[in-house]
Amino acid sequence: MKKRILSIMLGAAMVVSTMAGSMSVMAAEAEEPLKGGGSNIIYVITPSVSNPFFKTEADVASAKAEELGYEVKAASHDDDPTKQTELFDSAIADKAAAIICDNAGADATIEAVKKAKEAGIPTFLIDREINEDGVAISQIVANNYQGAKAIAEVWVEAMGEEGKYAELLGKESDTNAGVRSSAFHEVIDQYPDLEMVAQQTANWEKTEAFDKVEAILQANPDLDGIICGNDTMLEGAVAACDAAGLTIPIIGVDGSDEAAALIKAGKATGTALQQAALIAQMAVEQADKYLKEGSTGLDEKQLVDCIAITAENVDNLSAFNYSEDGVAADDAAAEDTAAEDGAADEAAADDAADEAAE
Repeated sequence: MKKRILSIMLGAAMVVSTMAGSMSVMAAEAEEPLKGGGSNIIYVITPSVSNPFFKTEADVASAKAEELGYEVKAASHDDDPTKQTELFDSAIADKAAAIICDNAGADATIEAVKKAKEAGIPTFLIDREINEDGVAISQIVANNYQGAKAIAEVWVEAMGEEGKYAELLGKESDTNAGVRSSAFHEVIDQYPDLEMVAQQTANWEKTEAFDKVEAILQANPDLDGIICGNDTMLEGAVAACDAAGLTIPIIGVDGSDEAAALIKAGKATGTALQQAALIAQMAVEQADKYLKEGSTGLDEKQLVDCIAITAENVDNLSAFNYSEDGVAADDAAAEDTAAEDGAADEAAADDAADEAAE
């Protein structure tokens, strides 16, 4: 009898659980699309544009939004969650149509995005994820894991699979810092003759990276290589090595023009290009589609693969754009425009000649 009662209770629990799951799915499917705050303004919020990567995001997103007919308000939160919250509040007060944001913290950003959602304003996150699904409409990020692994393999080869090295980490609050470091080590830790003698946080900053590497070199004058979580820290690391009269394998992640110049000069080994321009453009296009159609037609989480940049292909890189034929996207567009203008001039000249002949 007890077994029968227990069986009935378990069966009932399973039914309730199944119904609850079904109701949850139905609720998610039935959620009304956000209409925007009512204005034609798109807010573009990024970390400090003193970093070329974030400047590219802001510039490209702003240009695309204006091209699509929106008014743009761009601002930087400087990786300060409080300042970011104030910017989201400003977007809500301005009844923004949508928010494009490279956020100031995977946890600290959640409430701000929720508040915008409650005001009917959709948020499209770029570069950095948050630790909650179903709040932002899109989270479009570079495949940091894939990119960091790819450039780590290049670095291992440059090191000859042996030697002492140091690692510079990014901000602890940024999930990308941990992801990139884990990917680096998945590759590097396979080689027992590669020894990490220092691992320090430089918070994505060039000056801090210079200071940290300068101190690391004093303690480890026989250092053979450095891995950096981003290109700004790579710049600082190269500068410190230059000051010490040292040229060693150094890698970063981002794909900045500054890193490209150091690769061309033989002072850096490589970088993993995060396609910042493409990601920013995708976010604005998805915002526009969502506002017009009620859906992006895509998953919330979207990964954009990185490209390992070395001396062999660095000429294909410009302003975080990569082109297989060696012409960056912006340059190609300029060439197309020039060609169109030339064709138009030629056609006009032909017409004038025809009229003269008549």
